[in-house]
Amino acid sequence: MALSSWRSYQEVAAYLVGQFKEHFGLEIVEGTQKVTGQRSGTEWELDAKGVRIGGEGFMIVECRRHTTSGQKQGHIAELAYRILDTQAAGGIIVSPLPLQEGARKIAGAEGIVEVTLNAECTTTDYVMQFLNKIMVALTEKATVMDDYVAVVIRPAGTPNSDQAIE
Repeated sequence: MALSSWRSYQEVAAYLVGQFKEHFGLEIVEGTQKVTGQRSGTEWELDAKGVRIGGEGFMIVECRRHTTSGQKQGHIAELAYRILDTQAAGGIIVSPLPLQEGARKIAGAEGIVEVTLNAECTTTDYVMQFLNKIMVALTEKATVMDDYVAVVIRPAGTPNSDQAIE
């Protein structure tokens, strides 16, 4: 899947979180969907939803492809409120740059896992860092050419190449 927009980043990020779901304590990662807030009654659109192992709750997966600065405190506070409102077990924030200091404090206090994923990622080419792990996948196109040299070895007493063989 080639990356061409924020939507593609979101899809690739959700796919990769799904590939490493066990590291996050997840059984399955589902795509974009709407969830109703239990406190506010409002509808929230989730970039992805991770169902915890054993079906014990879910985690909100938020993907933000901001390439000029890390996620700010207010962005993570908004995610923290969505976790509270939907009664999610926690959250995962995926972004190309690390969280800013205030955002990191909120994430730690609210059970939000920080995932950095390069902005130009695809499902086959990425650098993903989370929970003190780094996952890397790269594909390269290579052309392989072989040269063969044949050497004819004849036993002693056999005619050489310029003699006729009968």
